[in-house]
Amino acid sequence: MAKELEKTYVAGDISVHAIRGVDFAIESGSFVSFIGPSGSGKSTLLNMIGCLDPPTKGTLMVAGEEITGLNSREAACFRGEHIGFVFQDFNLIPVLTVFENVEYPLQMVQNWPKEKRRDRVREMLEAVGMADQSQKYPNQISGGQKQRVAVARALVTNAKLVLADEPTANLDRETAGRIIALMKKMRDEFSTTFVFSTHDPRIVENVEITFTLEDGKLMRNEMKAGGGHA
Repeated sequence: MAKELEKTYVAGDISVHAIRGVDFAIESGSFVSFIGPSGSGKSTLLNMIGCLDPPTKGTLMVAGEEITGLNSREAACFRGEHIGFVFQDFNLIPVLTVFENVEYPLQMVQNWPKEKRRDRVREMLEAVGMADQSQKYPNQISGGQKQRVAVARALVTNAKLVLADEPTANLDRETAGRIIALMKKMRDEFSTTFVFSTHDPRIVENVEITFTLEDGKLMRNEMKAGGGHA
């Protein structure tokens, strides 16, 4: 939930108001997108929700916790415990196998015992249909397979919220459709909230709630029949 949320970047005498007094609420388990032209503030908003960039003003609550006052260490801990990320360029580590890429957040953020880690990674790779590719490296699999691995990595820590920034931008139409269907399946299976920043009409067609941004302002909030409340 955001209340009067603002983000201003200052460089010398120049101030850029990226987000201007935005209010919104997203229910747990929702499938939601922020849309708008380039420069509208979509990525800035996702970065604030993801504890990557602190707001300048306002209130922001994620997973039931107020996050606007967190310092950098607290923000990193909160991110690791509650939030997963899916990026348009996949952001897989090239020197790690598929299995190791999905395992990485459990090693670096959550100190899970080795056997528990491995069981959890196997579970997630099975869920996204990549168990048989677990020992391959990112340069040995397709773009759609990379994004499947990215979804597994985002969910492996039991994230309550997944933020996806243009996750289908580098995928062909058929592959993008499969990834969207996979994320909806993951939402239904794990009750994870998915929030997208996107230009892709294929995602917009599949979400329950669409927030439209222009020049950092929330212009519209459209809810499909049967969707959640916002």
